[in-house]
Amino acid sequence: MAHFPDNSEIQNLVKTGQLPTRNLAPMAKDCAQHGPYPASGYWLTVGGGREVWSPCPDCVEAELVATRQAELVKKAQREGAIIESMLVDAAVPQRFIGRTLGNFTAQTEPQQLALRVAQDFAANFPQHLQRGTGLVLSGLPGTGKSHLATAILQALMPQHCGLYTTCLNVIRAVRATWRRDSEFSESEVLGTFAKVPLLVLDEIGVQYGTEGEQTILFDVLDRRYRDMKPSILLTNQNRQGFKEFVGERTFDRLTESARWVSFDWPSYRAQARKEAV
Repeated sequence: MAHFPDNSEIQNLVKTGQLPTRNLAPMAKDCAQHGPYPASGYWLTVGGGREVWSPCPDCVEAELVATRQAELVKKAQREGAIIESMLVDAAVPQRFIGRTLGNFTAQTEPQQLALRVAQDFAANFPQHLQRGTGLVLSGLPGTGKSHLATAILQALMPQHCGLYTTCLNVIRAVRATWRRDSEFSESEVLGTFAKVPLLVLDEIGVQYGTEGEQTILFDVLDRRYRDMKPSILLTNQNRQGFKEFVGERTFDRLTESARWVSFDWPSYRAQARKEAV
């Protein structure tokens, strides 16, 4: 039965006129799956000569669609694996994996404003990355600060991979380098926090705010400020409490480079417990 040769080299030779062919009169062909279709053909003078007819166009289209779908599936699988790996690298807490900007509860105007700010930050992250501008999310526990911050982190994947950590973890990581048996130097640890495209720093103000803690926090944020790297800082403190904890120098830098967003509403957690019953 006449068919197109599988050898792509022969096909290319035919197309470029390097193999002599003679056009045949169009005729109706029958596809076992799609029925009759008009076919064009030529006589290929190679290997003793043979007829070559165009395939069923519906079959060709179906094959193209199947190929595209398979490529999309492979791409999604690759991106899924990449994002899964990035979630590990970003240290997003398991509780917040899957929290998105789309499933954040925003019923009141202040909640809707906070959501719009987060959406804008994620959508325009290249500009924030270029200018080094960030956010300070301030409010009581359970108001959704971590939800929005980690949702931004996940919305940026796989184009950008940030890092979620707490203020206490940063302080512990830096202090751990002071031990004689430390695997890393203080400069290396500070460099890790400084170089990520986006740093989400949670629980600022939970500690005592000693001079040593302020110095470590200033070192991290100062490096990011100088390198114009955006940060999202989460705190339960109001402006004055936050300023007292981070210190005057850090607060002045943040006033210049970060937008303050107030989460001034009751905790979701009591309602969530009721809904879970």
